[in-house]
Amino acid sequence: MTRKTLSLIACMIISAVSADRIHAKEDPINPDGTYLYAERDTCDLYLDVYNPAKGSQTSINGKKKPTIVFMFGGGFIQGARDDESYNDWFKMLTQNGYRVVSIDYRLGLKGSNKVGIAQVNVLDKAIHMAVEDLFSATNFMIDNAESLGIDPTNIVISGSSAGAISVMQAEYEVCNRTSWASVLPSDFNYAGVMSFSGAILSRKGKVKYAEEPCATLMLHGTADALVPYKQIAFFNLGFFGGGKLVERFQKFDYNYNMYHFTDYGHEIASSMETTLDLQLKFLENNVMQGEKRVIEAWLSDPDVYKGFGPQSRKELYYSASLSRQSSTSFLTCAL
Repeated sequence: MTRKTLSLIACMIISAVSADRIHAKEDPINPDGTYLYAERDTCDLYLDVYNPAKGSQTSINGKKKPTIVFMFGGGFIQGARDDESYNDWFKMLTQNGYRVVSIDYRLGLKGSNKVGIAQVNVLDKAIHMAVEDLFSATNFMIDNAESLGIDPTNIVISGSSAGAISVMQAEYEVCNRTSWASVLPSDFNYAGVMSFSGAILSRKGKVKYAEEPCATLMLHGTADALVPYKQIAFFNLGFFGGGKLVERFQKFDYNYNMYHFTDYGHEIASSMETTLDLQLKFLENNVMQGEKRVIEAWLSDPDVYKGFGPQSRKELYYSASLSRQSSTSFLTCAL
């Protein structure tokens, strides 16, 4: 695969998650603090902390609301923790009494000129670089919990597209106590996961959790041509999207909410603002109250497009159409 082809795929993903977004014409939200959490050979990694808005309700029935850690999208090629397209969602969360932490992570596919079946290790490395950075950020929050106002036992990780892949993969590594997760405290787990069009990479066939995963919210378009809704498998190697992962959650009676957006594509990766009510119910019930409130729903909701302008909507349809016609997507190219 040529650099030109990879760039086209990257542009498709980026346009699907960030191009020409309409932002609410309100005062911008600024972080209450920015911290260096890791120094890598190639870059320094920072995280932004947005504290709950003054006067907001930070607990329910005596239970403190969790800290929401966010990983941006961009195909492991592009993106930023402080991209303004996320500002409105951050503001919504803080106004509802949640602390938000948006983190940098290394873009493992940036500059790659070839990703094909013989180069699956490139994608695997990119995903695990992001997971490694998330774990470093987690340790930073644990070590500085008091000064940051964070309860280490009450952290929910969330992500969009590539970020959603990263948080789903991270919880998978934690539950299987892999070498990647060994950098965390031995008894650590997150309080919850929120995945907007995510997937898990497995080299061992079906995804299996040695320990029960934390409460998990998954939202995925059934027609997603960029991050697979179901699966892409090649012998024991495969990507398993929300539509396939939920089968495991059903079988083993895990604590989850799964929203299948019928005939929607990768735009669900950027539906954080328009699906806020689903997130708040999940956070309040499944995470804070510890209820096993299992939901599986198929939705066709035109309101999911409210966060997109006409040009962005046109690009979303174009990118999905192009992917279907060419049988090419970011993840299929990697497999």
